Amino acid sequence: AKRNPMPNPPVVRVYSTYQDPDYESPWQKVAPRGSTGSGVVVGPREILTGAHVVANATFVQVQKIADPAKAPAQVVAISHDCDLALLRLEDRNFTRGLRPARIGNLPMLRDAVQVVGYPIGGEEVSITEGVVSRIEVQRYEHSQRHLLAVTVDAAINDGNSGGPVFARGKVVGIAFQSLPDAENIGEMVPAPILQKFLAGVRLGKAPEVPGIGITTQPLENPALRAHFGMRRGDTGVLVTAVQYGSSAWGVLEPDDVLMQLDGLRIADNGTVQYRGRFRCQFDAVVGDHHVGDTIQARILRHGRRCTVRLRLLPMVWLVPRTEFERAPSWFLFGGLVFQRLTAEYLRIWGEHWWDKAPKELLHLYHAGERRPERQEVVVLAQVLADAVNVGYEPFANDVVVAVNGHRPAHLGEFVQRIDEAVGEVVLQLSSGAKVLLDAGAARAAHGRILARYRVPADRSADLPTKLGRRPVASRRQ
Repeated sequence: AKRNPMPNPPVVRVYSTYQDPDYESPWQKVAPRGSTGSGVVVGPREILTGAHVVANATFVQVQKIADPAKAPAQVVAISHDCDLALLRLEDRNFTRGLRPARIGNLPMLRDAVQVVGYPIGGEEVSITEGVVSRIEVQRYEHSQRHLLAVTVDAAINDGNSGGPVFARGKVVGIAFQSLPDAENIGEMVPAPILQKFLAGVRLGKAPEVPGIGITTQPLENPALRAHFGMRRGDTGVLVTAVQYGSSAWGVLEPDDVLMQLDGLRIADNGTVQYRGRFRCQFDAVVGDHHVGDTIQARILRHGRRCTVRLRLLPMVWLVPRTEFERAPSWFLFGGLVFQRLTAEYLRIWGEHWWDKAPKELLHLYHAGERRPERQEVVVLAQVLADAVNVGYEPFANDVVVAVNGHRPAHLGEFVQRIDEAVGEVVLQLSSGAKVLLDAGAARAAHGRILARYRVPADRSADLPTKLGRRPVASRRQ
């Protein structure tokens, strides 16, 4: 621990009680748990912290330095994309005597910084010093987004997360993750993203960080450049896919060469000179904007150069990355449990899910393309054993390709087709297997299956119901 960089740093400890959904039994939640993090006072009764500190929170409290009392707080704004949250205290007197911290600017390389927070292993505030060692686009573990981040050679441990990083008396970042397999190296959400988040809250903007919604390929190969009509001195990246529902949908097309974005020239390796100082991936540009903003892009299409405008929307994927504060969508039919494929669903394979989950599901996660005809991936998640579904147990975690010959665009459409089905219901799975149920027999089995496995209904509340009826509920037998 180092010398306090200011006489009375407005840093608090954040206590969160949270309850995560149970994606193995999506109709229920896991037991409540508790965790601690750090935060900083940024206004009267306002605390800035990390989104992961209060994700799925059911009760939040904060505690001042050298004060045993805890004060309840509410999450008033949260952006899982950039891992930031704003809390508001119920006690109007809690921040009295604490001068709110001021947000500074993006630091320079080798700038000295102080990481302030409450890491595990003690009760008092801890202050460690380090320097800025890298500024570039990094993957945010909480959201899997690639956004601007600052690396510092100071430890960021459990409990430090959400706490401020100071430079010259101002907050230049919020500590949010440590680098794996590295000692005393951590990363912080930088000041420009803090400023954008807080300004968006004041203006009532959507908290999400927008996304372009494209997949690109570098254009460093001379033959490939010539094929797409690039001249000497031209630079850019090749658009290989556009996600349905994204900012780029209907504006950019596969085989477009994206040459400039928001006035910044894109190099052949996909980088831009960000803020005139840092060479980083062009993804960093969207971190300076809110959902609803419009930016310009310069493209080369079929040999012609033109300028297009993109209205920025929240990022979308075929397999959603963040599902916090939202219950899973699920449907039960004949003992077969169906879910949407999401990153949270993949986490049921444990800490190293990216190695242990089925390879097909991981491929859809990494490379799946969201199209109008396929907006979600429907998975046969598990089989609740019953006489009506004997023999289908091996097909758990298989992807549903079609129901009675129709390819469902999303789970809601899949449910609707099942509800309307009479006679045989034939599910085609991606493995090539077929699952066949008699619709009448499957519906007749609902009551006993729901009661046997203590499932409260046959579907989650967000899914459509047949002819407007309420979901089938279990009856205790």
